Amino acid sequence: MDEPLHPDVAELGFLIGTWRGRGTGVYPTIEPFTYEEEITIRPASGKPFLVYEQRTRRPATGEPLHAEVGYFRAVGGPTVELVVAQPTGIAEVHTGTVRDATVHLRSVEVARTPTAKEVTSVERTLVVEDATLRYELHMGAVGQPHQLHLKAVLHRA
Repeated sequence: MDEPLHPDVAELGFLIGTWRGRGTGVYPTIEPFTYEEEITIRPASGKPFLVYEQRTRRPATGEPLHAEVGYFRAVGGPTVELVVAQPTGIAEVHTGTVRDATVHLRSVEVARTPTAKEVTSVERTLVVEDATLRYELHMGAVGQPHQLHLKAVLHRA
């Protein structure tokens, strides 16, 4: 059964679905890598937000690499917010815009547990064209300046 979509998040409706594909990761402190990814974005029983769930795996073995969960919130006009929690002890609070099937978000807060890696900034851009979702994630972390970390192309399942 399809969950109802709250009118406040109708402008984010293009994100709804399950998306699967591959991505690449780079950062000065690690070796470049590839990953398989699944993202699910769905309505929340008529509430004014969308539920976001993400998982990545190592392509050769299927070993889990990363996961995160969160919520997209439309807050009026082109403004959108995203809250993300990661099992690595990091929580991100973003604000940004949605326009022409593109969501651009920049962190306003990155909180972490005492044992989590230092992450100081995160920027996410998601673009949907037809049945393809492309995204880039930039971050500043572990003493490095804000820069590209992840890039992926996913297709609607």
